Amino acid sequence: MSNLAEGRCLCGSVQYKIEGEPLWAGHCHCASCRRNTGSAIATFAGFRPRQVSFTAAARRFYESSPGARRGFCEKCGTPMSYEAVKYPNEIHMYVGTLDDPELFAPTFHVFYSERINWFDTADDLPRHQGLLGRRAR
Repeated sequence: MSNLAEGRCLCGSVQYKIEGEPLWAGHCHCASCRRNTGSAIATFAGFRPRQVSFTAAARRFYESSPGARRGFCEKCGTPMSYEAVKYPNEIHMYVGTLDDPELFAPTFHVFYSERINWFDTADDLPRHQGLLGRRAR
């Protein structure tokens, strides 16, 4: 694998490296992601677990819904990852925790039907009502 990327939490306790290309990258508008990040939108890149290695302190986990867990730094609280039974063999990393978030540009929006009406992005990316499938526009 190539294309090494690195990331970390706000305090630097949890650090990671990524090797290879992402499976996908996209914006999520769901209420759960908004609450987890405290922001209007969350941007993820999906990888195979073997592509991501944590190189410093271990993440802690919170089960945000049945079969879904969110990894975070227990020291500073930075959200780091999302893993779910419904996405086997994937780990979704928050692009904002990368040292160079420009590396993984989003190509779509999901859960657009849950968006905050006063927030929109000036892009022409596909907007899906829920998961990839039915378009919102």
